[in-house]
Amino acid sequence: LSASGVRLENYYVQPICTPTRSQLLSGRYQIHTGLQHGIITNCQPNALPNDSPTLPDKLKESGYATHMVGKWHLGFYKKEYLPWNRGFDTYFGYLNAAEDYFNHRVPWKTVRYLDLRDNNGPVRNESGHYSADLFTNKAIDVVRSHNTSKPLFLYLAYQSVHAPLEVPEKYVRKYRNITDRNRRVYAGMVSALDEGVANLTQALKDRGLWDNTVFIFSTDNGGQVYSGGNNYPLRGWKASLWEGGFHGVGFVCGGALKRSGAVSQELIHVSDWFPTLVRLADGNLNGTRPLDGFDQWDTISTEAPSPREILLHNIDILHPKKGQPLYTNTWDTRVRAALRVGDYKLITGDPGNGNWVPPPDGHLYFLPENKDPDDKNVWLFNITADPNEHNDLSKEKPLEVLRMLQILVQFNNTAVPPRYPPPDPRCDPALHGDVWGPWE
Repeated sequence: LSASGVRLENYYVQPICTPTRSQLLSGRYQIHTGLQHGIITNCQPNALPNDSPTLPDKLKESGYATHMVGKWHLGFYKKEYLPWNRGFDTYFGYLNAAEDYFNHRVPWKTVRYLDLRDNNGPVRNESGHYSADLFTNKAIDVVRSHNTSKPLFLYLAYQSVHAPLEVPEKYVRKYRNITDRNRRVYAGMVSALDEGVANLTQALKDRGLWDNTVFIFSTDNGGQVYSGGNNYPLRGWKASLWEGGFHGVGFVCGGALKRSGAVSQELIHVSDWFPTLVRLADGNLNGTRPLDGFDQWDTISTEAPSPREILLHNIDILHPKKGQPLYTNTWDTRVRAALRVGDYKLITGDPGNGNWVPPPDGHLYFLPENKDPDDKNVWLFNITADPNEHNDLSKEKPLEVLRMLQILVQFNNTAVPPRYPPPDPRCDPALHGDVWGPWE
């Protein structure tokens, strides 16, 4: 599929799940939705705010049937935040961050509670049905039952390949040559995902929909090296501000895209899908709060230059500060933040582990290359020339650092306060039929 369309080689998501999904569905940076710190945890009374239409809201305005299958992870403490109240006609999936792939349960305290539902309520009869297969089958059901008098928007958010590492044994057997068990199971999980995508695209072709489809594939964050993932040769991994945390895998294909075998080096961000897809649907952005995404359809379909010159990776004022401020009259370099401007990337504060992890060879070990002092809190890289972040230019180019610090100040002036409330014990699924769901 990637080879048949446009591979996005300069494509960015967020380092963790909730922020990426929030930016996909809102077209807005997480500093503008209050989700700039961490994921939404299972008992947190928090959600993507409903002060601006979601992507499916806007597509429904254009006459689309809107369906979602899979991982939500955008908050569910009130019914108004459930997927079918955020623009989707139908939903089948789970609300939390991670769960067992077979029994679809998520632990709280000492008990594992069901987290699987659709518009009608909890789904209790799918235990033992591996989630990649289950979600593929549900997505295929959407395609087969779709009324073709309307256009279709389908958001399939696989659980794969998030921890826990689980897959039917037949997929693991293919990778007996991989000695590291985590990596072996992970490879099997990728194969199960790959098979699911193949089955879904075949269903679109069988229904006669493929020739008019734009098919987008995207990761939601960098690989977690402790759970089978690997981002070689990038630096860092999931949850970090290094490229391994959020330089994403993505491509666009389908019969409605008239380019094939193409590779795009243009700067594209997950928030860009919102205005891009609304444009493809002949919709409008009326009623939305100011968007941070850009319409990238010309970039993808005709090789036009990306309209995006600046990309705010994040500003997280709740993250513990690091080191001492380098300057007194601009951005506080102790605060965790990252920014891309053209070729340059600036990181401040604590970016997370900055090691480089080599390709798996049966042993997980770290290359001893990261010699940064413990209190260092500013880095500058030319990401175009140095995508693997080996050559810190912050001392060589102080004027570039100051310019980008001032841009961080400007972004921070537009930020809303981060919302990260403490867990609410009323979430206890034992109080709600032994199923994860709204509690307010």
